[in-house]
Amino acid sequence: MRSSNNVGLEVNLFLGKSVTQGVRGTRDFYPEDMRLRNWLFDNFTDAALLHGFDEYDAPVLEHEELYTRKQGEEITQQLYNFEDKGNRKVALRPEMTPSLARMVMARAGALSMPIKWFSIPQCWRYERTQRGRGREHFQWNVDIWGTNEISADAELISILVTFFEGVGLTAKDLVIKISSRKVLEEVLGSLEISGDIFSKTCIIVDKMDKLPANVIEEQLIELGHNSDAVSKIQSILGIKNMDELSNSLGKESVALSELNSLFNSIDSYGILEWVEFDASIVRGLAYYTGAVFEAHDREGKFRAICGGGRYDKLLSTLGSKDLPATGFGFGDMVIMELLAEKNLIPELISGIEDIVIPLNPELRSASVMVAAALRDTGRTVDLVLENKKLKWAFKHAERIGADRLVMLMPEEWKSNKVRIKDLESGEEIDVPFEEL
Repeated sequence: MRSSNNVGLEVNLFLGKSVTQGVRGTRDFYPEDMRLRNWLFDNFTDAALLHGFDEYDAPVLEHEELYTRKQGEEITQQLYNFEDKGNRKVALRPEMTPSLARMVMARAGALSMPIKWFSIPQCWRYERTQRGRGREHFQWNVDIWGTNEISADAELISILVTFFEGVGLTAKDLVIKISSRKVLEEVLGSLEISGDIFSKTCIIVDKMDKLPANVIEEQLIELGHNSDAVSKIQSILGIKNMDELSNSLGKESVALSELNSLFNSIDSYGILEWVEFDASIVRGLAYYTGAVFEAHDREGKFRAICGGGRYDKLLSTLGSKDLPATGFGFGDMVIMELLAEKNLIPELISGIEDIVIPLNPELRSASVMVAAALRDTGRTVDLVLENKKLKWAFKHAERIGADRLVMLMPEEWKSNKVRIKDLESGEEIDVPFEEL
């Protein structure tokens, strides 16, 4: 008889190493991984539901044009795109916001505004894999459409804080850095720089924490900025407090006024210790129009944990009438690294309560009846399907964290009873079948 190890070796040799390992940049979720993923998603969901949001979803496959109509963004270079058998150009979604925009446009005029929706989609980008960044990931998306009120942006910050607190993180672990695209817009506007050049400038500036300063400066000059403009941009992006921003922009600044309103609103939630102003936060996506924010670990060990902001003019880029909107995207990878760093990842057991095992092959049919009776009461039951010894059952119960071992024994079953062992206390009792 061949051992299971030899069988596994033969499978590897037959399929080849690349097939058994899966596609580069993707992940397998074994049962223990799924328990953690579900725990994370449950915390995402709870934070959104507590704030009155509804869940939605959309297909992972979209028309390529949904992402390429707005040219110049890095994301368009990272598409998993192809022609299907009907010669249609399609792509795996790299982010959820365009799909959400499509759904809102499809029911324009019929949706009651504002809408408060969330989703946890799987997203795909063909990019270099690195720590906290794969080619596929899940992303918690939370959005509010249909209101210009700055309170909507503050509500999103509140949702983030609710989630962070729910998984055991504190304001000493994290900071939510806030700025506005209008800050840079006002500065560049004073230099008569706007439109497409402004959007491309934001994309370059968003890479400041990833590229050396001289490379950023070179890219800005290549974009057409003169040395005075580059110096002005660098000066503004170095501002870290609102007083300094006021001195730079002037008290009549629209950006300054909106940011003050946002921080006041956040203060009303009692979560001001979680946030700070940082002018270098601009976000790379071209569709952002106002307040933007990112969450970072205080020690700076990881890339941005999440990010978002206001995008009031997205629909016009897709050929429709604009609606005010704000939202954020929150990936599942970096947060798990941070939680591991802080020893905040819980030990999750399988959730199986009872293991039912017949101690005689002739009792197999009876064990099915017992398992079914227990399941009818709402208990989760693992029915042992093979001829296994009691010693194996105890080890199995310990491995999966079961509460009880339910044993069918020949003599006891003659009296229509089963023996139940509480695996925590060690107590054993015989229980009539009809009382299960």
